[in-house]
Amino acid sequence: MNARTDWTRDEIAALFDLPFPELLFQAATVHRAHFAADEVQLSTLLSIKTGGCPEDCGYCNQSTHAETGLKATKLMDVRAVLQAAAQAKDNGSSRFCMGAAWRNPKDRDMPAIVEMVKGVRQMGMETCMTLGMLTEGQAAQLADAGLDYYNHNIDTSPERYGEVITTRTFADRLETLDHVREAGINVCCGGIVGMGETRSDRVGFIHALATLPKHPESVPVNALVPVKGTVLGDMLHDTPLAKIDQIEFVRTVAVARITMPESMVRLSAGRESMSDETQALCFMAGANSIFTGDKLLTTGNAGDDRDAALFARLGMRAMAGEVKAELEAAE
Repeated sequence: MNARTDWTRDEIAALFDLPFPELLFQAATVHRAHFAADEVQLSTLLSIKTGGCPEDCGYCNQSTHAETGLKATKLMDVRAVLQAAAQAKDNGSSRFCMGAAWRNPKDRDMPAIVEMVKGVRQMGMETCMTLGMLTEGQAAQLADAGLDYYNHNIDTSPERYGEVITTRTFADRLETLDHVREAGINVCCGGIVGMGETRSDRVGFIHALATLPKHPESVPVNALVPVKGTVLGDMLHDTPLAKIDQIEFVRTVAVARITMPESMVRLSAGRESMSDETQALCFMAGANSIFTGDKLLTTGNAGDDRDAALFARLGMRAMAGEVKAELEAAE
């Protein structure tokens, strides 16, 4: 049965308003209908080009508009990226995600990007790239290289978007998603909560994702990591405005699971400050993917040892990657 793409904001708001036990029960029921409840996909994220981005995203310390002291780097060497991917695979990751701090990739960068995709995929891992906006031709090149997923987040609700980013529009985001989908690449698209938004904004954020022509195959839900020197980081450090309540964060995960039942819902940034209990509730609410390691692009992460200990306590296990399974089936 095809997942619904006609959710209304009122329906989504009603889900957010459910008593917490009922919301978790509904989310867990949907999750179990599509996935094994004790499996979580392990992904690793590597910054292949850090800093120097001309966009003014208020949450990002890689923006040239931020004053964080982060030094810009050039695109990593292909061999170094493949070495990092091999190490990630040895640590149990089944998906390797590569991110570059660009508004959009230059055509001169595409040959190296293509080689990275091909090399990681040859290891039997799923591949994901996030490079900013793409042209149709660039999306086609990535598809030809075998890219499994392209990440391009909508970040927040359409109504709040202009308060967070002014250098590109919400429509620009959707255009890149169209190019990715038309090229035959799976879409990875989510956003960030805890940026001072209201629940109505979170409703709008989920609504925008759940009413796309096709649900994103992967939906990362980030909790803002406030970095001093960024617009939002300074706002959250210098005012009483609190980060998102952890129960409200779990609610957001649960509503994403119910409205997008076949998507991978990933706990992304912010896990390093979440309690084990909050993460356990997120898994009960339908989250089934995490980023592993001590670092995401430039901010901290929970770390492999803590994740392994948590999984052991919960009786959960890593999900085998689709590419790995395909290769094993062919042998």
